[in-house]
Amino acid sequence: MGLDEKMETTSHERVRIALVTGAGGGIGACICQRLAAAGFRVIAGDIDSARAAQVAGTLGSSGHIPLAFDVSDEIAVENAFDHIEHHCGPVQAVVCAAGLLLFQADGERPLIKNTSMDIWERSQAVNARGVFLCARAYINRREKEPVRHGRFVTFSSVAAQLGGYRSSASYIAAKSAVLGLTKAMAREVSHLGITVNSVAPGLIDTEMLRSTVSSSGAMQAAVANIPLGRIGTVDDVASAVEFLVSENAAYITGSVMDVNGGYRMQ
Repeated sequence: MGLDEKMETTSHERVRIALVTGAGGGIGACICQRLAAAGFRVIAGDIDSARAAQVAGTLGSSGHIPLAFDVSDEIAVENAFDHIEHHCGPVQAVVCAAGLLLFQADGERPLIKNTSMDIWERSQAVNARGVFLCARAYINRREKEPVRHGRFVTFSSVAAQLGGYRSSASYIAAKSAVLGLTKAMAREVSHLGITVNSVAPGLIDTEMLRSTVSSSGAMQAAVANIPLGRIGTVDDVASAVEFLVSENAAYITGSVMDVNGGYRMQ
């Protein structure tokens, strides 16, 4: 896993530690930057070690660490939490930003009738099982060693709320599972003072969105359906996460924060 010796602390001083999965993506990287600026010691987790290192390298010299692991792998997740907590101290905040949207070989969104078991299982493994594994690892450790202002933030999607915008059924189903898991966890850990909330991005300018939109005309058509008149940015999403992990969000749990420009309103 390659944790650097600089992770070692002699006294486990109580700095605020935040683990961000999917840190190598556009949204994940921006979240890491926001949390580092807010005073967290950030563990930039990603399946790609090079991307994790690149992001951690942009966060300054305050002990921010890259950590490569696969969120869908039970042993890898447990080992990651063990290493972080042994070398850095207890994790206060977890942000589960890792996710993927899979397409067919021809680049098209697979319909349910054409969805292979590989696409279905891989989508569920990263988008849903990965959140569950991180949640379980976090809960077990916080029961043994509580923290003040514990925070757990999941990622759903407007696709789960509306049935999708160029999103596959496997992605929609996995992100829907995250919504239910978020509420179940919020009730389960409330006695520990931990809040659990989800962020549901709409159309955000990321590689994932660009991979689903085939032309500038399609993008303009999408914008026309957004009341605020623009595609969202990674900063828009990171701002929501930054608030949810802050002490100002202490009385918010089991909630879903829509970051969609009004694309979906309740």
